[in-house]
Amino acid sequence: MSDTSNNVQAVKTALPPLGLACCLLGRAEAVLLARGAGFDFLVIDMEHGPLGISDLGQAAAAGIAAGLPVWGRVTGPGSGDIARVLDCGASAVVVPHVDTVEQARHIARICRFAPRGARSLPGPLPGLDYRVLPADVLCQGAEAGTQVIAMIESAEGLSAVEAIAAVDGIDMLIIGSNDLADGLGRRGQLDHPDVRAAFARIAAAARAHGKGFGAMGLPPALVGSHALALGATALVATNETNLIVQGGAALIAGLRAGHAEGA
Repeated sequence: MSDTSNNVQAVKTALPPLGLACCLLGRAEAVLLARGAGFDFLVIDMEHGPLGISDLGQAAAAGIAAGLPVWGRVTGPGSGDIARVLDCGASAVVVPHVDTVEQARHIARICRFAPRGARSLPGPLPGLDYRVLPADVLCQGAEAGTQVIAMIESAEGLSAVEAIAAVDGIDMLIIGSNDLADGLGRRGQLDHPDVRAAFARIAAAARAHGKGFGAMGLPPALVGSHALALGATALVATNETNLIVQGGAALIAGLRAGHAEGA
């Protein structure tokens, strides 16, 4: 088999960690449902819907106990909950609508302890079993495994993506697929050449600066071209709302079709 064939096969078969976003289901049991289904991580989405920091805290604690990473998505760069998400036990904070390098620097600053940033020292943390630790040990333990993730989902964010990717303290860039297409004037056209080019540019910026790259909101048919082929390191595969509605609709359609055939 040629090197080219090997590369194509690797793109087809290699999957990054796959996540489930929860927009409505905020109970701790969501962690076990996600783990039982085979997802690699769970995102508590506080941007869209009723879930809040209390829901995030419950899910994050359950995730620590169950061994399933829980990420928290806040409402934007101006949210007061950015560092609080980490204090509550999430292994990653996802900040949507990062449009400028100044916003990225602000996010990194409040999420990283000195000297990298200015994160306020918390009390005992769930990720460290609430042990009372010396401040230096607490900070070191809290930083271990923490990810700070900036979402790129606008034309403005795209134009600044190389500078955003270069910010120390930002670990990953994730694309909000539908918002990015909308911001580029291509609403609902995720396979448009302009959108494909934007995905490639964001992935290249992340790769050039040693950052992770991921996507959220991609239909399965575009996962290969818009994520895997670009070296995605994480993919939020769906949310629980879509999963229930689409799965339920498919089940009902199948039952009705089977009943019609047997009638």
